[in-house]
Amino acid sequence: MSPHTPPGKTRERVYRFVRDRLECGLPPTVREVQDALGFRAVQTAREHLERLVSEGRLAKQSGIARGYSLPAGETTGPPPVLIPILGRVQAGALATAIEDIEGHIPMRTRTAEGIFGLRIRGESMTGAGILPGDIAIVRSQPTAESGDIVVALVDDEATIKTLKIRRQRIELHPSNNNFKPIVPLPGHCSIIGKVIEVRRFLEGGLH
Repeated sequence: MSPHTPPGKTRERVYRFVRDRLECGLPPTVREVQDALGFRAVQTAREHLERLVSEGRLAKQSGIARGYSLPAGETTGPPPVLIPILGRVQAGALATAIEDIEGHIPMRTRTAEGIFGLRIRGESMTGAGILPGDIAIVRSQPTAESGDIVVALVDDEATIKTLKIRRQRIELHPSNNNFKPIVPLPGHCSIIGKVIEVRRFLEGGLH
């Protein structure tokens, strides 16, 4: 979490995360909120949660680790839906193409069509805040703009990188200087989708 993010915006992100988990029947612990939002201290997550309780946006049952809930009758926006978590993809060296469903994750969207998650392994995108174990939320699309973070197939192997288009040539760049860019030969690379969000959980986020 950037130290320059205004407290109100951070609290709104905490609220949206907790609300989505609650409406899918997955109430988070304080430590799960800390991990998902990237707080360095669990106390920071607790302070935001307590503030949301004092504002009446969340309710709390004392003595229970997963004791936060929505006030009676409160729901906003489209209901969350479960999107599939597909087989793992390497965010470093290339890995085998995506396949299989290993779980699901809640997402507040009007349609889950064409949206899926991929679990990150490797450290080539750490500079972009995409860490090993994270879940990249991907919108299926065959094209993307230069600068987008994409899931790409290179010779039938999948990778997550930042797309750069230079003189009509595709380059796939890591955000970690320990890794080298991938420059596929013409016709050897296709875009699977664009990364639109990254999720981070300790436990209980998948089922």
